[in-house]
Amino acid sequence: MRNRKKSREPEVDPMYDMLFNMLIAFVFCFIIAFLSINPKANKSGDIPAKAEFIITLSWPDNDPNDLDLWTQGPSGEVVWFRNREAGLMHLDRDDRGTSNNTLVINGKKVVNPLRQEVTTIRSIIPGEYVANVHYYETKEIDPNEPKAGGPVEATLTVIKVNPKAEVIFYGQAVLEGRGKETTLLRFTVAPDGSVNNINTIPKSLVKSIT
Repeated sequence: MRNRKKSREPEVDPMYDMLFNMLIAFVFCFIIAFLSINPKANKSGDIPAKAEFIITLSWPDNDPNDLDLWTQGPSGEVVWFRNREAGLMHLDRDDRGTSNNTLVINGKKVVNPLRQEVTTIRSIIPGEYVANVHYYETKEIDPNEPKAGGPVEATLTVIKVNPKAEVIFYGQAVLEGRGKETTLLRFTVAPDGSVNNINTIPKSLVKSIT
């Protein structure tokens, strides 16, 4: 009589088998529920973030001087630090040089070196746009800081976001001192979203408001 070989497979506890099957069922149900969610559906009141153009004013890191970005839209409305929204133009950040770039965290002073203001245009509204920079003031903790109140080089970048990111302007200008205003860019947006008539013909926005 031949001897039967004993099985080398370990005995499986029925309880583990049942738990494993329950886990598989749970994962399957989760996947079905996830796929059934409509990604296009928004909760009532939600407004998706959108921008057609991003206008960025920047100046040298750690500069103590306060420059301001002024933007005028086709209807004559102007966005600046005291009027941060006009129509579908928004000033997303008012950078005041040294004044609002210093934080105290756990008793230690932390300084953000970046100097930048950003205005977004959130829809295609045909017409001319004007982007100016105004040398507002200096707020330097150390009055002996040589850069305080001196000339500042301002850089303006305009990016057309849709259908793909495209730099439509990059330019620089030097503001010699407090109170100076310079037109960095004027451009026209066509109904189809294309940009033309790019120029730097001077137009004061500060004097028209203040």
